[in-house]
Amino acid sequence: MIQQTPYGSLMSDASASTKSRVILSAAELDIFTLLDGTPETSAALAKRAGFNARALSRLLDALASLGLLAKRGESYSLTESGALLSSRHTGSVRPMLLHMSRLWDTWGDLSRVVRKGLKGKRKHASRMDPGTLAAFIGAMDVIGRDLSLEIADSYDPGRYRRLLDVGGASGTYTAAFLRKNPLLRATIFDLEAVIPMARAKIASEGLSERVDLVPGDFYRDGLPTGHDLVLLSAIIHQNDPRQNIDLYRKALAALVPGGTVLIRDHIMDETRTVPSAGALFAINMLVNTRGGSTYTFEEVRSELAEAGFEDIRLLRTGDRMDCLVEGRKPGAR
Repeated sequence: MIQQTPYGSLMSDASASTKSRVILSAAELDIFTLLDGTPETSAALAKRAGFNARALSRLLDALASLGLLAKRGESYSLTESGALLSSRHTGSVRPMLLHMSRLWDTWGDLSRVVRKGLKGKRKHASRMDPGTLAAFIGAMDVIGRDLSLEIADSYDPGRYRRLLDVGGASGTYTAAFLRKNPLLRATIFDLEAVIPMARAKIASEGLSERVDLVPGDFYRDGLPTGHDLVLLSAIIHQNDPRQNIDLYRKALAALVPGGTVLIRDHIMDETRTVPSAGALFAINMLVNTRGGSTYTFEEVRSELAEAGFEDIRLLRTGDRMDCLVEGRKPGAR
């Protein structure tokens, strides 16, 4: 077995953007959907889709070299991996790639952000155009499909009866928790433009009778009350500390006495270097938000306590944004 040298490893990491750009551009151009069916030559596909024939042939060859397409003679077809990027695939991950492609330009600002301390430019979801918002919500569903089931299994929501999923997007985590606990009912609270996506997702899961959909903006509005579990899933990293304290206070008000807030996010160690995925995600927040970051448990614990929570515990650690922190509202249930 040939071991990679430090130089080789460094160059491999530094050049990873070339592979990424090829895949992201292919997703933007919907190459995989266009080839989902029968094999096709580059010339025929270029004519059908209106692409430049020479440029398309280079892109298709690169995708074949990465194992996403198979090339036989002059024809290209999807591999098993490439099929996952087709919009027709039931488990398509294309929405996540479209979201990643939209982040490309903001990551290109990193040097300027570090030099000048500029704030991130990503629009609040309420001001995104419909295509960008749909890609973002779709990306969150792709990320959460398997992880939501793992989180629901590891946490066991069986003792709760009323869940509030704040910024719940299409309801991926709501669905996972409801399937884990047949007695649980839920409220998804998200922007008005997101609610139709949540309604469609929950209906496809056969859970419409157990879910209320409430439009609102947690930065401006109070949260629906009367819940014994409030889920803040992949929310706190987009906020600065003061915004999180305000959100925790709203979560406290939404809970019955003795109720629980559950936070799923990257939780960093004291050095802020572990998990590595969390350190890199902090850069994503640096270039895309005005004050977001990833936080240590002590920071989360302190802010939850300031908001009025007690019995605050770190329940789970991991490197896939799968850490869990729990806090309890004072009083008996």
